[in-house]
Amino acid sequence: MSTVKVEKYRPKFHFSPTEKWMNDPNGLVYFNGEYHLFYQHHPYGTEMGSMHWGHAVSRDLMTWEQLPVALAPDEKGMIFSGSAVVDWNDTTGFFGGKPGLIAIFTHHNDSGLTQKQTQSIAYSKDSGRTWIKYEGNPVITSDIYRDFRDPKVFWHEETKRWVMVLACGQTVCLYHSPNLREWTFDSEFGEGIGSHDGVWECPDLFALPVDGDRTKLKWVLLVSIGAEPDIKEGSRTQYFTGHFDGRTFVPDEASQTIRWLDYGRDNYAGVCWSDIPEEDGRRIYIGWMSNWKYSNKTPTEGWRGAMTIPRELTLESRNGEAVLIQRPVLELEKIRTPLLEVEGEAVNELNLILKDQQLETYEIVAEFELAQGIDSFGFKLRTSEREETVAGYSVKDSVVFVNRTRSGVVDFHKNFAGIHQAILPSDLQCLQLRLIVDRSSVEVFADDGLVVITDLIFPSSSSLGLSFFCNGKNEIPYQVRIYQL
Repeated sequence: MSTVKVEKYRPKFHFSPTEKWMNDPNGLVYFNGEYHLFYQHHPYGTEMGSMHWGHAVSRDLMTWEQLPVALAPDEKGMIFSGSAVVDWNDTTGFFGGKPGLIAIFTHHNDSGLTQKQTQSIAYSKDSGRTWIKYEGNPVITSDIYRDFRDPKVFWHEETKRWVMVLACGQTVCLYHSPNLREWTFDSEFGEGIGSHDGVWECPDLFALPVDGDRTKLKWVLLVSIGAEPDIKEGSRTQYFTGHFDGRTFVPDEASQTIRWLDYGRDNYAGVCWSDIPEEDGRRIYIGWMSNWKYSNKTPTEGWRGAMTIPRELTLESRNGEAVLIQRPVLELEKIRTPLLEVEGEAVNELNLILKDQQLETYEIVAEFELAQGIDSFGFKLRTSEREETVAGYSVKDSVVFVNRTRSGVVDFHKNFAGIHQAILPSDLQCLQLRLIVDRSSVEVFADDGLVVITDLIFPSSSSLGLSFFCNGKNEIPYQVRIYQL
């Protein structure tokens, strides 16, 4: 008889804290065969409070070992978001000529009359198990910005120095350093471009090849936006593409249009791992799976907060424009168990196959030919008589959507229930949908990762049904594969 306790809504294969509060991913770094995930953590409550850096490690991005708190508040303030890097060449002088880990983070102090945010560093000589805060902290201060936080640092090979991108109110500022201790301001980006619906947070800056061609590199800048009371979407993330010369980011023409990383409500503050080995070559991203609109109110007990599935980011040409594509990391396939594979056209035949499935955590990979007369189609997930989460495509409106109005518990906040959608061209000949369902989330990857919708759901444990619908016609050519996860 199993003695494993299954906690209500606890994700099965998404990272969540053992207990208490979690938000932004921090300090994502790969070192000595381990993916490190640090995160904003309040170890004494299930709402945002005294921020620490929690810590977990993984060798496969799917299973995580939670470690003791890495960084705790001190006389300089709480430990807000930041990043981590491997100092391979000991530019800091902390490691006696060997490589070591450096964490770069924001000290947040609001003990006085005004909020003060400064940038500090810490170092680890034992693969991240213990940390020493630099005695010369803070390494960057500002008398201009009240919101001055979330440093993301990387080594810029062309100029042979460290670069930091930092959120500064409604812009980001760029700095450089030879040693991670002494920093020089370079430039500022953001005025008059992008969305300014909320404070800018958690930036990330990195280069990607276009269509896999290393001779055609573009730089990508991620910027998350904090929730404002009159913005119904709440917190979300935008991205820009352009050129970076080591000092200045120059956006391209495509960046004049606001482009969202995710069209759901629950992917925020995401950044990428540093120091992924060159032979791997991937740009791997993870985000906090919640929204500041209601993150303190989600109906979990004893713990609160989870991360998205890790995703590989690529730049690919679509309609003459380089756009950011997201796909679940390949490691997800290692936790699959094939359940069924079917192709056909008749909707009722597919539903006859699906009606016996009782599924909690699973993945659907499906492809559909878009014939005339079809209004909308998709899957009803985690269903019962009273509950369902609907994910599909409206041919009539040319949108991919998730409808969570009847997804389970939705009344903990007025902005939770809703339909979230994103435009996909109506001239599609076929549509690929990839749906990843965990105990309290749905992630939709449409058109091979062009459009992504990430939404939390809180269904009853007995809502395990699955069905397909097609409005306007009883036939649609389909190929459907389902895996248990």
